[in-house]
Amino acid sequence: MAYTSDLSDPEWDLIKHYFQAKTNRGSSYKHAKKQIVNGIFYLVKGGITWRMLPNDFPPWQTVYDHFSRWNKTGVWEMVLDRLNRIWRKKLGRKASSSYGIIDAQSVKTQYASEDRGIDGGKKVKGHKRHIVVDILGNLLCVFVHAANLSDTKSACEVMARAKEKHPSISAFSGDAGYRGTAVTFAAEKLNITLHISERITDTWAVMPKRWVVERTFAWLNNFRRLAKDFEVLSATSENIIRIAMIKLKLAKCV
Repeated sequence: MAYTSDLSDPEWDLIKHYFQAKTNRGSSYKHAKKQIVNGIFYLVKGGITWRMLPNDFPPWQTVYDHFSRWNKTGVWEMVLDRLNRIWRKKLGRKASSSYGIIDAQSVKTQYASEDRGIDGGKKVKGHKRHIVVDILGNLLCVFVHAANLSDTKSACEVMARAKEKHPSISAFSGDAGYRGTAVTFAAEKLNITLHISERITDTWAVMPKRWVVERTFAWLNNFRRLAKDFEVLSATSENIIRIAMIKLKLAKCV
């Protein structure tokens, strides 16, 4: 492995069939798919621009073209879902999650990106990353939107997405910022309960279940491409987050 972000052979064997599309032109490719995926992992981990990919990867145009194509076909989401199931089974749990923990993180955007807004409470102009994780911290759903949207309203969309994708979810957990609209939406539209975690004391304290989603955000902070939101499209931002989680999960599943 030339870089720490590169895939090992066992890691690649676990996911390679998602990236090797069937074609009538034979199985020969100018560039190995593993090297293209390694280039994407390198960019997300190192926080560089596409044009600054080292020369030992395929040309950046080729890497970006595959990245964009896999975004549109939902490859990253399929890979992450499979790794989540593998990891849950490895720990003796059911493959499907039954409990979702929700939280949001406001981040600055570098460019005039899609769905940009100002989070007045945190003084951040950019996007808000809304995620749902299971009790192990596995990413179940991500929704990137303008930072000016309130948590209690935007939570409705991410919960609906998570419930549609994971019908086995029977309840959600969120902090006090999700009281009101989100609780009502979960009960009336999704027919499940959104548990609100109240602060135990007036001082800092670890809140039961809440620390799980905070730990997931801490994991994501290790990827420099996520230090700010450098993507123009919200859907691309969501896939960058999925790619970071894929890299984290691969190390656990092999």
